[in-house]
Amino acid sequence: MTALATKVRLLILVALSAITLSGCATSGNPKDPIEGFNRAMFAFNEGLDTLVIKPVATGYDAALPAPIQLGVSNFFGNISDLFVGVNNLLQGKVSDGLGDFGRVAINSTIGLLGVFDLASEMGIEKHNEDFGQTFGRWGVGDGAYVVLPVFGPRTVRDTFGLVLDVKTDPVGNMDHVPTRNAASALRLINDRANALSADRVIDEAALDKYSYIRGAYLQRRRNLIYDGQAPRDFDED
Repeated sequence: MTALATKVRLLILVALSAITLSGCATSGNPKDPIEGFNRAMFAFNEGLDTLVIKPVATGYDAALPAPIQLGVSNFFGNISDLFVGVNNLLQGKVSDGLGDFGRVAINSTIGLLGVFDLASEMGIEKHNEDFGQTFGRWGVGDGAYVVLPVFGPRTVRDTFGLVLDVKTDPVGNMDHVPTRNAASALRLINDRANALSADRVIDEAALDKYSYIRGAYLQRRRNLIYDGQAPRDFDED
């Protein structure tokens, strides 16, 4: 067994031990009733990121020139635009959905499989939609806050949305397993590299990193669901 595999196994054992000790005790926060479990899973994800994901992403960021990283981001963004369009249509935003499909058509052809985001240069707006947001637009409540292994913060509603996101993900459903695994790993590392600049801001701003990320996640999701027009009666965390 490699040293990396040993570290990952150790992290899993630590996480399971922490979850067992914390049990499912409730907290006084109605948004986060299983805070003990969530904090244990948050610690596991932080450890996994510190030991594995962040070092790889840092090396990736240092090794690849910015234009290449942008091309990788554009490529995966173009793939995601397909189901962004589907979700916009499901939410009744027909114009936005058609724009998303137009982005895919343009970037997949003259944009060389999405490596170049020519649609944005042509003024076709890029959107951020997923099945969790669609459920929210349909009136499904958040449910409890939960931290998932690897995937990180979610709500119960967004967890069900995540299942559909994964089921419909073109990258994750490729038939050729080696290509699927390589593409999924590349997307994960590229996304983490894009978030490196936020690490210092979070570390400096947060007295309690867990609570800070929980509040930021819940506020951002509500803002996305209402397209920046969330009702003012939202009790901010």
